[in-house]
Amino acid sequence: MRVRRMIVTVLAVTTVAMATGCSSSEDGQDGDDRQRLAQTRTPYCEALGKWQDTMRAEGAKTPGSPAYEKIGPAAERVYTAARPHGDEHVSGGRTLAEETSLAVRYGDAEAEIRVTAYCDEAGLETLVG
Repeated sequence: MRVRRMIVTVLAVTTVAMATGCSSSEDGQDGDDRQRLAQTRTPYCEALGKWQDTMRAEGAKTPGSPAYEKIGPAAERVYTAARPHGDEHVSGGRTLAEETSLAVRYGDAEAEIRVTAYCDEAGLETLVG
């Protein structure tokens, strides 16, 4: 009886220790996943942030102005950076490519919020506005 209790106790302690150890490694893995996510999304989020800055620049709405002339190239950089992630779902059932197109091509403010949130999820909120 005594041996059995001892074995049950040892098994219980071992199980708890293993569960705690797995939890710790999962926390580390979450950090690694978040870092990997940030690395893969950085080019897109940088391009999106630069496009946003270009759109908000003085004179950006005036055809022929230097600021206006920068919008097209900035938009192309966003589209190029979105290609590797285009099939990822952002929200509302739309993909990143669809949301990017709505935001950049059509000026959809709600879509811009969603693609900005896509960057925020990876900890890249300082790159976008």
